[in-house]
Amino acid sequence: MHKSRLGTVIVDCKTDNLAREANFWSAALGSTPGKSDERYIFLNGKEDGVKVVLQKFDHPSRVHIDIKADDIEAEVKRLEMLGASIVERLERWVVMEAPSKHRFSVIGQTRPDFAEKANIWGVTIADTESN
Repeated sequence: MHKSRLGTVIVDCKTDNLAREANFWSAALGSTPGKSDERYIFLNGKEDGVKVVLQKFDHPSRVHIDIKADDIEAEVKRLEMLGASIVERLERWVVMEAPSKHRFSVIGQTRPDFAEKANIWGVTIADTESN
């Protein structure tokens, strides 16, 4: 068994001014800009709400989600069984594509309330390897 949950909404921004974009999204979502670096700005919203992060990118602007999991490989296998495909494996996450062609990422869990609020899945890697 493993657990997963919606972790973060990532607003990918093709921009030369990420702070400007953070000011807009903060005002739109009722939050404030928080921790940042050259590529990311984390928005401070409600503690138990969905986390929103702005990310500077070179590709066209879009929004994607991160699914947080305590077992990334098991979650990737579960999502593949639902019809998703792997686009790219990176050091700390896996970029996937839904059947609808929407991109999303599976990444390790980081929230303190993860265990109590996550979905519990009965699928394990061993289950998928026997098929």
